[in-house]
Amino acid sequence: MYKHLRVASKKYRKRYGSGKKKRGMIKDKVSIDQRPDCINNKERVGDWEIDTIIGKDKKGAIVTIAERATAFVLIARLEGKNALDLARAVVRLMAPFKDLVLSITSDNGLEFAMHKYIARKLDAEFYFAHPYSSWERGLNEYSNRLIRQYIPKKTDFNDVNDQQIRDITMKLNSRPRKNLNFKPKFLG
Repeated sequence: MYKHLRVASKKYRKRYGSGKKKRGMIKDKVSIDQRPDCINNKERVGDWEIDTIIGKDKKGAIVTIAERATAFVLIARLEGKNALDLARAVVRLMAPFKDLVLSITSDNGLEFAMHKYIARKLDAEFYFAHPYSSWERGLNEYSNRLIRQYIPKKTDFNDVNDQQIRDITMKLNSRPRKNLNFKPKFLG
């Protein structure tokens, strides 16, 4: 049947079910399955979840980092969505809390390809959640939803400045939450 197609020299190749992708794989990933129980049970302070929020037309990005036990949130605007820009922003953002960074868990986005750089600079373990399993980083996804109250979808991130990001961070970190007995959370 392929001989009757307009381009008859090639057979149509199914693109699904062919195994792993050849491009865009993150090397040396450590699965969330290897994470210690003390992280899974939120027994200590210093275990973080990280994600990105993408702006209108996939232009601009914001990195969000949430501490699992205290629900403390850090937010920064990124110049680009590439792995190097994100890694530098994460290290700069978390440097004041370096003593309180024991592990970081992210999704499988290619923006986290420089995870070894982040882990080395912050002296932390870096884990990756399973693909399409956003509930494994539930606090971070919830924090992103709260941020969307202030920065709705389809917002051009060029219109969002660093002062607005700091204001949103302060509002989220002073917001009382049920899991903290309705007390504001300040890490430190």
